[in-house]
Amino acid sequence: MPLLAALDRAGASVVTIGQIAGILHGSAELTGDLDLLWSGDEADVGRLASAFTTVGAELFDDDDRPVPCDAAAFTLPKVLFRTPSACGDCCTPKLPWGDLDVGAFVARADSCEIDGVRVRYLRLDDLQAMRRAVGRPKDLRRVAELETLR
Repeated sequence: MPLLAALDRAGASVVTIGQIAGILHGSAELTGDLDLLWSGDEADVGRLASAFTTVGAELFDDDDRPVPCDAAAFTLPKVLFRTPSACGDCCTPKLPWGDLDVGAFVARADSCEIDGVRVRYLRLDDLQAMRRAVGRPKDLRRVAELETLR
C-alpha cells in the first residue's frame, strides 16, 4: 500500500496488473509481487520517479542491473523494483504485448478505494486477455478461476 499510496498522491497513471488485479476481481490465489502498468506518457515519468523515490525504491533493468531511481529509469520499457513493502515489475506499453492495446487498458481501468488510496486495476476482460496472451500455466489457471466467479 505505501507504493500505491505514493503513486496515487503523485497522480501517476498507473494500474495494477497480474494477480493483484485478479485479487481485486475476487481471486483467492495469493501472490508475492506487485505488477504495475503505466501509460508510458512522458507526463507521467516525473510522477513515477517521485513516487518511487518517496518509498525508497531500488530499481533494476530487465537484466537485473541497478538503475538510478530517476526519470530516465522510467523511459525503459520495464523496470523491476524493490521497496521495503513491495517488489515487482513496472511495465509500459513499449513492451512487446503482441496484438494487445495495453495503453487502452490503462485508460479504461477500474478503480476502488482502499484505506483512502485510489487503486486502479485492469478491467476483468483486459486482465483475462493479458493472461491468455502470456499463456503460462499459472495465468491460464487464474483465467479459469475468474471465469467461474463471473
